[in-house]
Amino acid sequence: MTNSVTSPIPNIPATTFPKVVIVGAGFAGLKLARKLIKSDFQVILLDKNNYHQFQPLFYQVATAGLEPSAISFPLRKIFHHSTNVIFRMAEVKHFDADQKRLVTDIGHIDYDYLVLAMGGDTNYFGSKSIEYYAAPMKTISEALYIRNKVISNYERAINIEKVENRKYLMNVIIVGGGPTGVELAGAMAELRNNVLPKDYPELSFSNMKVVLIEGGSELLGTMSPEAKSHALKYLQDLGVEVMLNAIVKDYDGQIVTLNDDVFLETKTLLWAAGIKPNRIEGLSPDHFAPNGRIYVDSHSQIINCSGVYALGDVSLLVEEKYPKGHPQVAQVAMQQAANLALNFKALQNGKPLKPFQYKDLGSMATVGKRRAVVDLPFLKFQGLLAWLTWLFVHLMAILGVKNRLFVFLNWSWNYLSFDPSLRLLIKPKYVRESERKELIEER
Repeated sequence: MTNSVTSPIPNIPATTFPKVVIVGAGFAGLKLARKLIKSDFQVILLDKNNYHQFQPLFYQVATAGLEPSAISFPLRKIFHHSTNVIFRMAEVKHFDADQKRLVTDIGHIDYDYLVLAMGGDTNYFGSKSIEYYAAPMKTISEALYIRNKVISNYERAINIEKVENRKYLMNVIIVGGGPTGVELAGAMAELRNNVLPKDYPELSFSNMKVVLIEGGSELLGTMSPEAKSHALKYLQDLGVEVMLNAIVKDYDGQIVTLNDDVFLETKTLLWAAGIKPNRIEGLSPDHFAPNGRIYVDSHSQIINCSGVYALGDVSLLVEEKYPKGHPQVAQVAMQQAANLALNFKALQNGKPLKPFQYKDLGSMATVGKRRAVVDLPFLKFQGLLAWLTWLFVHLMAILGVKNRLFVFLNWSWNYLSFDPSLRLLIKPKYVRESERKELIEER
C-alpha cells in the first residue's frame, strides 16, 4: 500500500498548530470538533455527507412523522464563525500510522492526531438474502426509502381485487426489540390504526399485521424490568404482534422464515436487529475485537497505535464494569468525545490526561403517542410523563433553533390532528436492485 500517488487535499491552510483529523461527523466526531472550536488545534472534519443526522428520530421520517430536513443539519453552518475547524466532504480509504497520513477520495492529509469516529452500519449476521431484500434504517436516505416503500405498497395493494393477495403488501414486520425496533413498531401501528384507513378507505386494515420479532426473551434488553413490561403492554395495546425468542433465518423478499419453521408473509421487512462498526484500512487484525470494534485504552487511543484514537460505536474499552465494552449509544460517544477534547488540550499544556469514565444518564423509548418508558439513574417512570420527558430530551438534543422549531411544530400538529401530511411517494431515479426486480416481475 502506497500513498505517494495521491495529492494533498487542496485548500487546507498551512498552520503551526497541531492538526487533528476527525473521520465521521456523527455524535462523537461532531462533539469533538465543536469542543475544539477556538482551540490551539487545526481541526479537519471529514464525512461522506455534508450534514449531521439525528439518528434517534430516523423512525419518524420512516413513518411520515417528520421531514428529513427536520433532523438533519448542515455541517458547514455549525462552523460559520470558527477559524480553526475545516469541513470536507470525503470518503476515507486508508491511513498509514507510520507516515501519519490519511488517504481519501479527494486526496491525502497528514495529521498529528487522527480520530476514527465512523459509526456503525447494519449487521445482517452473515445473511446475504436478508441483506438483499430487507430495509435497514441507519441513514436518512434509508429512512426515506422505508417511507416510500410502505406508501408504494399501499398504492399497489389498493389495485389488487382479492383480499388474500393484498396481505403481503400490507403487513409490516420489524426485526429487533431494542429502542429502534420498539419505537418503529409503535409508530407503524399508530399509522395503521389512525392514519392509513383515512387514506385508503377501500382497504381493510384488519388484514394488516404489524409484527415485532426479537431473538431474546424480552424487549429493550438493557432497560429495567418495569420498562420492558410496560413497553410490551403498550405495543400489545396498539395491536402489535410481539414474537420473542424468534430468530429470522431467511427472507426471499416475500416470505420471512423463522426458527421452528414459522413463515410470515410481507413485502416490508424492516431490519433493526444489529449494528456492526464501519472499518478503515490501516490497522492490523490484532487491533480488532471479534465483533469488529477497535480496542482502545482509557484515553480512547487505539492500543499500540500512537496518535490514533477511536470514539463511539467503533471503539471498545474493556473495563471491569463493562467487560464487553460500553453500549453503542449516543451518550457514550459524546462523553468520549468531550473527554478526548480535554485530553488534547492537556497534552498541549503538559498536564496529566483524564481517563474516560462513562456516566450513565439513563435511557428511554417511546411507544406511540402518549406512551413511553424512561429509566433514569435515580428514577424510573412510564406513561404520559415519560412521553413528555422523551419529547423534551429529543427536542433539546437536535441541532439548531430552526430545526427544533420544525420538529416542535410537527409534533404539535401530529398530536392535535393525528394526520401527518408527509405521506408523499417521492420516487428516486435510482432504484435498488431488489426493487427493480420486483417491478420487472410485476410487469
